[in-house]
Amino acid sequence: MVIQQVESFVAGQWIAADQNAHEIYSAIDGSVIARAGSSKNHTSALLEHAKGKGGTALRKMGFHDRAKLLKALATKLNEHKEELYQLSFLTGATAKDHLVDIDGGIATVFGYASIGRRELPDSQVYCDGKVEQLSRSGSFLGQHIAAPCRGVAVQINAFNFPVWGMLEKLAPAILAGMPVIVKPATASCYVTEAAVRIIEASNILPPGSIQLITGPIGNLLDHLDCQDVLSFTGSEQTAHILRKTPALIKNSVRFIAEQDSLNASILAPDAHQGSLEFDLFIKEVCQEMTVKAGQKCTAIRRILVPQARAEEVGTALKQKLETIRIGDPRDQNTQMGALISQPQKKDVLIKYEQFKTECDVLLDMQAPMDLAKGAFVGPKLLCTRAPDDAKLVHQHEAFGPVSTIIPYKDLDHAVALANHGGGSLVVSLFTNQPDHAAHIALGVGAYHGRIYINNRHSAHEATGHGAPLPHLIHGGPGRAGGGEEMGGLRGVMQYMQRTAVQGTPDMLSAITGNWIKGTAQNSRPPHPFRRRFDDLTPGDTLHTEGRQISAEDIEHFANFTGDTFYAHMDDAAAKRNPFFPGKVAHGYLLLSFAAGLFVDPDEGPVLANTGLDRLKFAKPVVAGDSIHVALTVKQKTRRTAEYGEVRWHVQIHNQDTDLVAEYELLTMNAYTADHQ
Repeated sequence: MVIQQVESFVAGQWIAADQNAHEIYSAIDGSVIARAGSSKNHTSALLEHAKGKGGTALRKMGFHDRAKLLKALATKLNEHKEELYQLSFLTGATAKDHLVDIDGGIATVFGYASIGRRELPDSQVYCDGKVEQLSRSGSFLGQHIAAPCRGVAVQINAFNFPVWGMLEKLAPAILAGMPVIVKPATASCYVTEAAVRIIEASNILPPGSIQLITGPIGNLLDHLDCQDVLSFTGSEQTAHILRKTPALIKNSVRFIAEQDSLNASILAPDAHQGSLEFDLFIKEVCQEMTVKAGQKCTAIRRILVPQARAEEVGTALKQKLETIRIGDPRDQNTQMGALISQPQKKDVLIKYEQFKTECDVLLDMQAPMDLAKGAFVGPKLLCTRAPDDAKLVHQHEAFGPVSTIIPYKDLDHAVALANHGGGSLVVSLFTNQPDHAAHIALGVGAYHGRIYINNRHSAHEATGHGAPLPHLIHGGPGRAGGGEEMGGLRGVMQYMQRTAVQGTPDMLSAITGNWIKGTAQNSRPPHPFRRRFDDLTPGDTLHTEGRQISAEDIEHFANFTGDTFYAHMDDAAAKRNPFFPGKVAHGYLLLSFAAGLFVDPDEGPVLANTGLDRLKFAKPVVAGDSIHVALTVKQKTRRTAEYGEVRWHVQIHNQDTDLVAEYELLTMNAYTADHQ
């Protein structure tokens, strides 16, 4: 067998392994399959290339352009995933495991591409929260903005997910506008290297956006400063060492850690044998013990069940696990592959022997003898003898197919036992009783990053206990590291600096690219609805003529719509209401009349009205009052190759110029004149 020479990618060059390289062994048969690492220090080249080229190029783009890069990148990786599958087999992963690591990683990149286009502006600046008025007249305002940090994201990943582990960190960083240096675990770095080669060959990302270290990291961490981010996935012990790096402490380097996690799954008292929730629970626990051979940071380590059902749960799990076929992951009939390495196998078995001192063994399944040269370990199922006295199962993680049943007395006891883990990534609950779900969720929420609840109603669409999603937080307090990865926009913000900007409306408008109330309004022909997307500028405003509201208008609208609420129909009753001077116009009547005042009815660049945000009624309108409208372009966002979204600020005033209503209108506007 040819031994692969795994290379690093530094400053646009592939760097070969040298005589100091580490040997990497097949999880299947223990043979040497690759060599990785170099004794040469590349710190200067890595940082200069990332910050000088990658960061500069990414920051020149807006969020939407970076989102397009991610979509193209995910598409390219998807075309080459079969190549990655073949390498991944050597890590002990089965075809099903590939779906979690490789397909899951690609899906995460697609997810962040979508988040970028949907939730971020077509801009280089993200406005976080509303504009704060800091003066009586509105001449001095405040606004929180976020912009990319001007450093590099150093991302150290674990061995178990060589593709997903890289991509779930890379995607939010690139979307934020920050280059990355990827450091995979040596044991599976050859899979990561293959993925990076696909990325680099595609030329999708600007040069310097991604670099790869497959050997020792050298003194890289000693050169990080306040603009850099260190993201780590791995053991609690290694995380503690990293936290103590003097440069990280001195320079307040952002550190995102995902560590050990003693995740729990709880069977609620209502889930009895024969119920769908019971069956779902058994299936989920079995799956989380065997997928990736239990080498998942989200795997179920602690199985919390009512005391009265401990025996039947043990029996059901044992029967289910005994059907699992352990073997060569390349065999399509194999259901569980190998651990990553012999050292990992040894560590898992040591932890298992320790657990046996305070637990009974329900199942000690052995791998077939013909797999002895590989890192194969069969599922191990235990049950605590004394749940309140057990310590090891709440303190140590056997990172493999080892789980422990822990009986509980009642819901409060279940909460206490779940929290004994000292913080985890995820806890799951199987119940069909909402009150049980509420009790558990409120009790365990502070100790867990994600609470997964499944029952008969959600089972057909539920994503699974062990499936982190780009829209939801992946992280947890305490033992889990205290970090948060992904989580939608929260994941992007990890690589950006939130800054409070204060100044006049004109100043804030120039910084954010949005029109802000108090900024000059530009009234110019033609009508704004006659202008293409690119011909509109934030601040462009239409001031309409007025329209008087009659009693007949109010009554007709009430009868026509069926909204005959007393405040619109009964003057005496309306006067008894502290909000109204008497019979008043419907708020939605005002919106309808406002549209009638500012809409240009002819075919043109405005393709559709897609929504209305932040509606506020400020002052009632009675019969005899007049209204007029100011329609202002607030923000523009490109959406497709044909049209973009225009956000309009709409103000409705009465004859005394008092504000009656205010809202934001969303329209889709064509780029070209084809619709004129």
